Amino acid sequence: MLSQVVELIESGQCFAITSHARPDGDGLGSSLALLHILESLGKEVTIGMRDPIPRAYRELPGADRILQITHFDKRYDAVFVIECSDIDRPGLLDLDEQFLVNIDHHATTELFGDINWIDSTASAVGEMIYNLCKALGVRVTPAIASCVYAAILADTGSFQFPNTTERTFKVARELVAHGANPAEIARMLFYNQPFGKVKLTGLVLSTLQRDESGRIAWMVMTQEMLRQAGACEEDSEGIANYPLSIEGVEVVAFFKEIAAGIYRTSLRSKGTINVSKIASAFGGGGHRNASGCAIEGPLPEVERRVIRKLQEALGILPILG
Repeated sequence: MLSQVVELIESGQCFAITSHARPDGDGLGSSLALLHILESLGKEVTIGMRDPIPRAYRELPGADRILQITHFDKRYDAVFVIECSDIDRPGLLDLDEQFLVNIDHHATTELFGDINWIDSTASAVGEMIYNLCKALGVRVTPAIASCVYAAILADTGSFQFPNTTERTFKVARELVAHGANPAEIARMLFYNQPFGKVKLTGLVLSTLQRDESGRIAWMVMTQEMLRQAGACEEDSEGIANYPLSIEGVEVVAFFKEIAAGIYRTSLRSKGTINVSKIASAFGGGGHRNASGCAIEGPLPEVERRVIRKLQEALGILPILG
């Protein structure tokens, strides 16, 4: 499929790029790297996403080029859809009317594109974009290297998740040689937090609970907490990972109230449990070790349903028929 993507780029002239709603490090870093690659070839490129760019990624080269849109207003030779499980994930209208190139590293991704380039062995889509850059014969500039490095750093959990391989470190080494600055990118992503985010983290951590086994932990964020901290929902990103540092905890659930009776639930795992399967049971999805879903209902009931599923996955409780 890589060869098809190369052929398409070489023969086309006008392209667009998008990623999923509430874009993350891999979606943004990969999209921006692709923007720089295409423009280095003299292509016309539009990059647009439904939601605003999270604060942590606004310093990436080209981030100011990303338009906040509801749809693309013209036809392109192709629209590259980055790290999306299905055609609805970007949240854009009329996307199915375009020629789509679906690029992802999740094995569960639907084959919704006219070209589907899926590589589940890649640590991040950023790694795939780096391979595309080399296949096109494009010089890896510091801007490209920085965007790809940020994508990989974010999606591997700073090289901590199981998707980190020997190849991941080889690619990272090459990116640094091409101008990516690991210390600066780490500062941008992890040491540049607004005061409200830190206050919100404290409020959320005060709700921390564990089940009787000590293997499952969960937390809650309410709209009132956001108001108290002077924060926004974007500031909740990353909080779900904190309880994974607790000895014995294997899985974390983070219940975020996004509206009355609706909880966006983030699931994290540091063990063998594939939380994307649990998320999919509630209509969501994502990575093996980081997934999410939205669930309606009273909080105690939402908590009970999710914790029950996690306990079943860990073998603490029998699986209900």
